[in-house]
Amino acid sequence: MTIERSHLAIIREVDRKGSLTAAADTLCLTQSALSHAIKKMEQALGITVWRREGRQLRLTQAGRHLLALGERVLPQLEHAENLMREYAQGQRGILRIGMECHPCYQWLLKVVSPYLAAWPDVDVDVKQKFQFGGLGALLGYEIDLLVTPDPLPRRGLRFEPVFDYEQVLVVGSGHRLAAQGRVSPEQLCEETLITYPVPVERLDIYTHFLLPAGCQPRRHKVIETTDIMLQMVASGRGVAALPAWLVAEYARKVDVRALRLGRSGIAKQIFLGMRESDGDIDYLSAFVERARGTAADAGRPASRRRSRQGACGKAST
Repeated sequence: MTIERSHLAIIREVDRKGSLTAAADTLCLTQSALSHAIKKMEQALGITVWRREGRQLRLTQAGRHLLALGERVLPQLEHAENLMREYAQGQRGILRIGMECHPCYQWLLKVVSPYLAAWPDVDVDVKQKFQFGGLGALLGYEIDLLVTPDPLPRRGLRFEPVFDYEQVLVVGSGHRLAAQGRVSPEQLCEETLITYPVPVERLDIYTHFLLPAGCQPRRHKVIETTDIMLQMVASGRGVAALPAWLVAEYARKVDVRALRLGRSGIAKQIFLGMRESDGDIDYLSAFVERARGTAADAGRPASRRRSRQGACGKAST
């Protein structure tokens, strides 16, 4: 009894597509050929992979185990095959970056441009669909680097600190709080708070500022893009919490002010997460070093002493 790659591919595609017809198209097979392949697979393994419930196919317990195996193994095989293909074509590879930090896209652009110039045989692909779910993508070999303020320790992964910065409150220049150097949680109880579409439990202004003081904003509004968010703030439609370095950049073109959150402020760090097994990939290590060097434009280069502590705790977005 041997589990073959084709077995795992069939199970994964049928589960993804939800029907034999759609899965057959993806696998470049006819539906009858796929049905025959499934029957042959079940006979070879001595198990039943699916049970039919009306028009639906339901995985058996054995089928669910094989699906979980396929979702772990197939991305790694596909990643290795892509790398070998790129090496054969004279390329160094593709560096796939996942984003778990909405405002960090602006910073990332400053890193990517000089990096591409320095590494002409390496392509870069930024995958924003992994926002706030990138850890699984990193473990599943769907990305190679994860930009995150929320490093979670996992065996086989490591997180490199890139830069430190402060989270600040952003208000329009005509706002009643604009003249103050800092704000208290109570002062935001009558405000409309504008945030990215992130769960409240991962928003620092809630977890580190408002909720510990027992406060809530009068209204919570979600906006996806930084530009629109700051235009709303500038027009007096609400306040927002953003990295100080990002506010400093936008303050040149949008009439906003940055205020400290509380007496001490909210200290933050950005990390680049990677697989430990990829530590010897030179173009990946070079990106990390260039990212750390570019941190001067965004904030303070990360302290390694602080980063080792931060990598084992939670740093929300």
